[in-house]
Amino acid sequence: MKQVIIPISYILFIILTGCGSAKTVQRIEADTVIDLSGRWNDTDSRQVSETMIADCLNHPWISRHTVGTQGKRPVVIVGAIRNRSTEHIAIPTFVSDIERAFINSGLVSVVASATERGELRDEKGDQSRFANLETVKAMGKELGADYMMTGQINTIEDLDGGKQVTFYQTDLTLTNIETNEKVWLGQKKIKKFIERKRATF
Repeated sequence: MKQVIIPISYILFIILTGCGSAKTVQRIEADTVIDLSGRWNDTDSRQVSETMIADCLNHPWISRHTVGTQGKRPVVIVGAIRNRSTEHIAIPTFVSDIERAFINSGLVSVVASATERGELRDEKGDQSRFANLETVKAMGKELGADYMMTGQINTIEDLDGGKQVTFYQTDLTLTNIETNEKVWLGQKKIKKFIERKRATF
């Protein structure tokens, strides 16, 4: 009788695939706070933007603007927010959170970014050639921004064994576009402690 030799790699493959756990998916509320990796997440983005914009709108610059313009709302554009951290951060999501916080306050107007303006101008160009004259949106009627918000996100990490502390610092600046005067400086800090325990078999 001929002896059959089964490779060890094949045996290991069978064992590992047989011991694999089944995946489960559960829908949860979008505002539920869950920290899996300890990295910057949607909760950080939302909370930092809402807290910082609330502070920004509670600052004297906005009342000075209102008085100086006979009650007109300031017009803000969100410029470059740079990721200087050690990890990937979805900056477009953070910018959207900032714009949403501004708009929902009802205290300022927010205008489109440079990229968005390009698309809008292309659309107006197409309208001038192809749309009904009664519905064409004219060039030269854009709302000019009074202030630009810029900023950056930085991190500092401290790691020892399975323990890690990650410190996030978000700095935002609101600048008067006409005068280059910085009218508001905001800062928000987050510190997270992550502990990774070794698996025991």
